[in-house]
Amino acid sequence: MIRRATTLLLAALVLLTGAAQAAHAAGYRYWSFWDRDGDTWTYATQGPSLARPSDGDVQGFRFAVSEDSKDAAKPRGTAEFAVICARTPARDGEKRVALVIDFGTTADAPSGETPPARRTACARVAPDATTAEALAAVAKPLRYDTNALLCAISGYPQRGCGEQVAGGGKPAATEETTDETTTPDRTTAEKRETSDEGPSLGLVAGIAVVAVLGAAAVWQARRRRA
Repeated sequence: MIRRATTLLLAALVLLTGAAQAAHAAGYRYWSFWDRDGDTWTYATQGPSLARPSDGDVQGFRFAVSEDSKDAAKPRGTAEFAVICARTPARDGEKRVALVIDFGTTADAPSGETPPARRTACARVAPDATTAEALAAVAKPLRYDTNALLCAISGYPQRGCGEQVAGGGKPAATEETTDETTTPDRTTAEKRETSDEGPSLGLVAGIAVVAVLGAAAVWQARRRRA
């Protein structure tokens, strides 16, 4: 019985390890949203439709596959407001927002699509405009899904929206999308991090381990009484 319990315990631990590795290998293919703070990119704490940048701000978008906001790929290249907006003079009653749009690498691209070259743009919009409105002013067509997640910038990618991607880069699921009729209220990573339901695989495996140990303890107690 002890050997059997030990075998079951080891099997449960292998299951737990395998589940953790599988979870680590999966990610999501999506547009992440960034704020420029000096010389550093920081992951935006608000979605593009809630963020209201000030005149002179620099913000960025990066298309890539990542697990969550902690390992999300940052926009590449330099990002200086004075350079991006050098040919866009200031106007009374408007603000200028510098945008960096990084379409990512071929490794992160959906099957059959090629990412466009990274680009920058200077959006001149109303003083109370959101980042989503600034993006729409310089990078149409935009595409959103039915949950108002940003799916495509300048038409890229043509299909898909925040789908889960296995280790080999194959989408695990797809979502329905709509034309540019809504605006995102949160970043894709934020929604992904809060959308999972039910117990995790690690919890299930942990319960299995406890159950096996408990069975072994009961058997030992009965043996001592006998």
